Amino acid sequence: SRTAVDVHGHVAEVRMTRPDKHNALDFAMFESLNEALLRLRDERGVRVVVLHGEGPSFCSGLDFPSFLAEGRPIDEMLAKHEGGPANLAQQVSYGWQTLPMPVIAAVHGNCIGGGAQIALGADVRIVHPDARISIRETAWGLIPDMGITRSLPRLVRFDIAKELVLTARFVSGAEAADIGLATRLDADPLSAARALAQEIAALSPDATRRAKALLERGWNVSAEESLALE
Repeated sequence: SRTAVDVHGHVAEVRMTRPDKHNALDFAMFESLNEALLRLRDERGVRVVVLHGEGPSFCSGLDFPSFLAEGRPIDEMLAKHEGGPANLAQQVSYGWQTLPMPVIAAVHGNCIGGGAQIALGADVRIVHPDARISIRETAWGLIPDMGITRSLPRLVRFDIAKELVLTARFVSGAEAADIGLATRLDADPLSAARALAQEIAALSPDATRRAKALLERGWNVSAEESLALE
């Protein structure tokens, strides 16, 4: 498996385990991230998830050579997954938003392309000041299609979202915090994410799950609908 899931008390850590490739996304990584999501959906004792990458980077994005070498049909990636609205490529980003418990991403090193979209799917991002983040797809002749429409416009001004996508430029962790991509900065993002997870895990799990669900479902609906949800 490309992903390890370790549960300590009420906190689950999901760790991408392809450090020699900066956790680049091959088909096995997509599958193992989705398996982690499916497992956590039913983990009643888990109150918080910490998502991070082993080695020098969070995730360096799509591993093009691996996909070409494997020869897997592209429709495996693009078919709707598990009866939900997302395909497999989108699910590994959007799926964190649909988990019942809060998800904290600890971001360091390279966080590029699909890796950036995975991080954007988390509820909170704690980022190293020197991290390198890029919504890189247009530089490769692609569009960002891993749930970007469900994450980026919530976090930054719409014109900034467009600029980041259309230029595919790199931003540092420090700039990411300035524009809203990062929740906050820390020189040791994993330790900070673990500390925040313990803080949240000490609260009522019913309250935190229902508060997340309220904010997810209440975003971008009418006042009548969101106030009724409250």
